[in-house]
Amino acid sequence: MSWIKGIFLVLLFLPASWTWVSRMNAAIDQAAASYAATEYAQSIKDHRVLLEEFQLVSQSLDFNLGLSYHYASQPEEAAANFDKASQSIDERLASFAFNQGGVVLGNKQDYEAALSKFQSALIQNPLNEEARYNYELLARWLKRDEERKNKDENTPEPSEFAKRKKAEADRLVEQFKFKEALTLMEAALAQDETVAAYQDFMTSLKDVVEINEN
Repeated sequence: MSWIKGIFLVLLFLPASWTWVSRMNAAIDQAAASYAATEYAQSIKDHRVLLEEFQLVSQSLDFNLGLSYHYASQPEEAAANFDKASQSIDERLASFAFNQGGVVLGNKQDYEAALSKFQSALIQNPLNEEARYNYELLARWLKRDEERKNKDENTPEPSEFAKRKKAEADRLVEQFKFKEALTLMEAALAQDETVAAYQDFMTSLKDVVEINEN
C-alpha cells in the first residue's frame, strides 16, 4: 500500500508543476505580444510579472525590459536594465545592450559616456553595424565640435576696418569678381589681424578661385 500512496502523492504534485510552467509560458507570450504591439507601458508590467512573480532571471529579459522602458520614455530605468543585460556571456546580446545604453546616454547629451558604450559594444561584437555607425558618427561629431569650440575661442572680434573690407568684398562677390574679393581680403588681413574673423569666407573664396582657374 505504501508504494500506492507514493504514486498518489506524485500525481498530486505534478499537475501543480505543470500549471506553474503553463502560467509562466503564458506570461512570456503576453510580454512578447505587448512589446510587439508597441504597448510599452503594458510591456513593462508584463515583463515585471516575469521578474517578480516567476522570479525569472535572464539577461534577455533585462534587455527586453530595457527596450520597453526606453520606448516608454523612462531613460533611467532603461539604462539600468541595459547595464544588467550588458553583463551577459552572450556577446551579441551584451553588444546590443551596450549599444542601447549608449543611445540612452546620447539622448541625455552625455556624449563621452555614450561613445564609451558604443566602443564596448564593438569590443563585444565587431560585427554590430548599428554600434559601429553610432560610434563613428558620434566620434566625428565630437571631433568637429571640439574644433568649432577651439575656433570660436581663437576667433577675434572684427574691427570696424575689417567689417568695411568684408562689405567691399561682398560687393565684389555680387559682381562675380571672386579673385578681386580674395585679394582685397588678404591685403586687409595683412593690415588688420581681426580680418581673420572672416577666415571661412576667405577659404570659400579660395575654393571658388581655384575652381575657376582650373
